[in-house]
Amino acid sequence: MLQQFLHDFGYFALFLGTFFEGETILVLAGFLAFRGYMDINLVVVVAFFGSYAGDQLWYFMGRKHGRKLLARKPRWQMMGDRALEHIRRHPDIWVLSFRFVYGLRTVMPVAIGLSGYPPGRYLLLNGIGAAIWATALAAAAYHFGAVLEGMLGSIKKYELWVLGALLILGLGLWLRRRFKNARLARQVYADEQALKASQHTTGGPKTPAE
Repeated sequence: MLQQFLHDFGYFALFLGTFFEGETILVLAGFLAFRGYMDINLVVVVAFFGSYAGDQLWYFMGRKHGRKLLARKPRWQMMGDRALEHIRRHPDIWVLSFRFVYGLRTVMPVAIGLSGYPPGRYLLLNGIGAAIWATALAAAAYHFGAVLEGMLGSIKKYELWVLGALLILGLGLWLRRRFKNARLARQVYADEQALKASQHTTGGPKTPAE
C-alpha cells in the first residue's frame, strides 16, 4: 500500500514540498529511498527542480513586490532587513547557502530580489545551491537509514516508527516557528498601540514648525 502510494504520488509530493519549503519531506524521501520505496537519483533530481523553481519564483516576486511581501508578517520584515544586510556584504555566499539556514527559505530569495541582485547571476548560483542542497540532504537521509539499520539490524519493522518520528520532528519545527511568528506579531501590535497611545497623550507627533 505504501509502495503504491509513493509510486503514484511520492515524487509529485516531493516536488510540491521542496517548491515551498521542503527540508522535512526531502529527509523523508531520502529515508524512503534507502528502504527501496523511491529511487535516490530521482529524489535528488525532483528535489532540485522543486527547490530551484520555488526560489526563482520568490526571487522575482522580491524584485517586483519585495517590500509588500516582507511587510505581511512582522518576523519576515525583521528577517528581511537582516537578510539585506548579509546580502550586501556577501551576496554570492548567501545565494549559495541560504537553503541550509532553517527558516530563511522563503524570506532570503525575496530579500535577494529586493536587493537588486542580477537575475542572470542568481539563475546560475541558485541552481548550484539547489543542486548541492538536494544532493547533500537526500544523501544524509539515505545514510541515516543505513546507520539505523546497522544499529537495529533489520529496520523494516521499525520503518513506520522512523517515518512517524521524522514527521513529528518536522511538525514540531513548523509549530515552533508559527508560535514564534504569532508572539512576534502580538509584540509588534502592542508596541504600535503603545506608540499611538503616547502620541494621543502628547497631542500627536511634533512637526519642525511647532
